[in-house]
Amino acid sequence: MKLFRQIALSAMVTVGVFGAILYTTSCSKDKCSGVTCNNGGTCSNGTCTCVTGYEGATCDTLSRTKFIKIWNASDMLNSHLIAYTPSIVAGTSGVTSVAISNFSDFFTGVNTNGTVNGNTITIARQNPSGNNYYVAGTGTYAAGVISWTYTIDSAGTATQNYTGTWQ
Repeated sequence: MKLFRQIALSAMVTVGVFGAILYTTSCSKDKCSGVTCNNGGTCSNGTCTCVTGYEGATCDTLSRTKFIKIWNASDMLNSHLIAYTPSIVAGTSGVTSVAISNFSDFFTGVNTNGTVNGNTITIARQNPSGNNYYVAGTGTYAAGVISWTYTIDSAGTATQNYTGTWQ
């Protein structure tokens, strides 16, 4: 009987130690241990949440990077096709800013300024060429294409609505 009690006690101690080890390695494990979120990102439950302007698994990719290149644009005004070649470069007003040259094949020789947030580029109403023409709009990036909706107006009158696809 004494041997049975020793075996039972040893088995209970072994199960208790194994349970304690299992608890500390699985239940209380910090899922952010070993996860580095760059550029001000924070880790929650093993996943990085990035600040505006950055994306990716560890917040190391500038969101605007996917927009920066020379594009082949096809914009429509009513049923009139406008084909041109704009380019987007990094802006100078922080990590979310971009500068677009030759926007709408109308604002040539000047930059139209935009702001990137994730997959969206926004052009706040502005007068890039200093004449009476203003532009404002939004583009959405997906699978290497920007789909645009924007307006050009003459000092608040004669608004023209455009849609476009840049590839």
